[in-house]
Amino acid sequence: MHNRGPEPATLHLLPTLWFRNRWTRRPSPLPSLRALEPVAGASAIGASHHRLGERYLYAEGTPPLLFTDNETNSQRLWGIANDHPYVKDGINDWVVHGAAGAVNPARTGTKAAAHYAIEVAPGACEQVRLCLSEQPLATPFADAAEVVSKRASEADEFYDSIVAPGLGLEERRVFRQAMAGMLWSKQYYTFDVSSWLEERDAHPLRSPGNHGARNRDWFHMGNADVISMPDKWEYPWYAAWDLAFHAVAMAPVDLAFAKQQMSLVLGERYLHPNGQIPAYEWNFSDVNPPVHAWATLFLYNMEKAATGRGDVDFLAGAFQKLLMNFTWWVNRTDPRGSNVFAGGFLGLDNIGVFDRSKPLPTGGFLEQADGTAWMALYCLNMLEISAELAAHDPVREDMVVKFLEHFLWIAAAMNRIGSGHEAMWDEEDGFFYDVLRLPDGRAQRLAVRSIVGLVPMCAATVIEGETIARFPRLIERVERFLGLYPDVARAVHPLDRVGVADRRLLAVLSERNLRRVLSRLFDEEEFLSPHGVRSLSLYHGEHPFVFAVGDREYRVDYQPADSTTATFGGNSNWRGPVWAPINALVIRTLMQLYAYYGDDFRIDYPTGSGQKHTLFEAAADISARLASLFLPDAAGRRPVFGGADKLQRDPHFRDHILFYEYFHGDNGAGIGASHQTGWTGLVGLQLELFSKLTAEGVLRDGRLAMVESAAGKQDNPPE
Repeated sequence: MHNRGPEPATLHLLPTLWFRNRWTRRPSPLPSLRALEPVAGASAIGASHHRLGERYLYAEGTPPLLFTDNETNSQRLWGIANDHPYVKDGINDWVVHGAAGAVNPARTGTKAAAHYAIEVAPGACEQVRLCLSEQPLATPFADAAEVVSKRASEADEFYDSIVAPGLGLEERRVFRQAMAGMLWSKQYYTFDVSSWLEERDAHPLRSPGNHGARNRDWFHMGNADVISMPDKWEYPWYAAWDLAFHAVAMAPVDLAFAKQQMSLVLGERYLHPNGQIPAYEWNFSDVNPPVHAWATLFLYNMEKAATGRGDVDFLAGAFQKLLMNFTWWVNRTDPRGSNVFAGGFLGLDNIGVFDRSKPLPTGGFLEQADGTAWMALYCLNMLEISAELAAHDPVREDMVVKFLEHFLWIAAAMNRIGSGHEAMWDEEDGFFYDVLRLPDGRAQRLAVRSIVGLVPMCAATVIEGETIARFPRLIERVERFLGLYPDVARAVHPLDRVGVADRRLLAVLSERNLRRVLSRLFDEEEFLSPHGVRSLSLYHGEHPFVFAVGDREYRVDYQPADSTTATFGGNSNWRGPVWAPINALVIRTLMQLYAYYGDDFRIDYPTGSGQKHTLFEAAADISARLASLFLPDAAGRRPVFGGADKLQRDPHFRDHILFYEYFHGDNGAGIGASHQTGWTGLVGLQLELFSKLTAEGVLRDGRLAMVESAAGKQDNPPE
């Protein structure tokens, strides 16, 4: 405990031990906590549990021990007499309000705390040590300093074994703190939806009333697991598409847990019987982007690259559940059966013109460029998984064809050149937009330049030449399909065009249209910010998009930080800021495209600079821009801390990095939840890439080096 202020201060410290209350719902032997005789200058608590056995907590300095029961204070909450004289907030009442009768004088219960009242002098530090043990100890703190020192050295050794050697001190600091945040944000989460609905007279099988209760269709769910949360403070519940990125971010430090998280959310206690993946606690039925196949494949390939052998059982098990989810998507969110999808807000809260989770004020429906592109990418990920599984089981080859054909149908629908404003692709702008279909049959593109129009670029996957050679019958079947549907073949990137190292490219965008989208992406007056890719084009700062419905105007304008208006009742956090997961997908896409096109495909980077660079170099630079959010600049200031001078300069704060939810679109300052390491932990992987690229001479001083790509690199791009 450090006192950084000029005056002495008293701190009440309450290290607490308690049992989770499982006995109220399901009768079981009651666990107990009890005061023991002091040991070697330490207060002691004994804990007994019918399954866990005995545990012992020692609190240095013999502080007084306070006991109560971990029971709800029904009197305080609902005006109902308590079943127990000592309730869970009794320790608070004793310390804060001096309520002597609030704790158990017998010094037993199911919740206990050691009460330290410590005065800390100005500029001083006081220390309290505690020890939790499976065995009774005569001298619980005899080797405390040695144990702590050993654990610290073990942690150093572990991180030294996984951090890329090329990372400098600051990069290593960011990497390690990002990984620590991912590990810290793991949390036990329990939600018995069936019981929750019964308590609210809303269970569809047992209760006739309260049809408006949320999550009424999810009564099958029983969550009781350790899960990676966005954070433990503001968002202490899982969010499905966040969790996919969490697994990828956490893989360097705990691949087994990352794989388990994917298996968990696809398991029968989570996945709806109809195949939908639960979105998050507030509304499991909301629709999030289908990124779980991508994350599953990433984890599989990561393990395969590290060990030489992928976990085929994990991949096959996930594939069966993903197939159910894919079918749900196809059956539930393609309103006209035309391979064009609408899927709620798709996790992007308020980036659209309208609230995409609610009925449109115009009537009709939206054909979503991002929703449809997410499905195209889903097809490609499932195709890759099928091809990998087919190497072990030839029966899977049929699924490769299925997902290839489905991808082609979706890509052709996205590239349809319709009359007027019916098509998502705007030939004049060279960009994808949502299409609003009105009840009278008319259609209009909503010309907002946002990541909605960038996601179609991300629907791209390279197929290795050896994979194609492994399935000769597959090529025959694809050629037959394209012969039957030549219009489909003409609508997508040519499948018969061979790239670097005999690779083929499956992509929504042709080379011509790719260049047009890239010119927007790499334009510093549009998407390219000093610290990554913006969610909304800077163009809309001076050119807002306005859509009128009756006497109301719906407006989308560039706002680099939090909203200045209550758009859809919340922040406009996707209307300008930088988000780590979208940047990760963009970087992945550029590397895929580079693996196919190689060094001969060059673009202006940044747009209008006249400097020609490969997609490899562009991906490297975006990675460096994203990493620069957390690294000190020439003046020693970290962009993430923005104008918070104490965080920038105080030696007790400046090296303790906060991984915010998202970042200011212009200056990189952290915005939103300040401890949401969550998917922002992806910066750890970006730093690994940053290190490798620096070692190869592609990057210099955190920015693009104006050098040619290393000879031969196009044949073996970094994993």
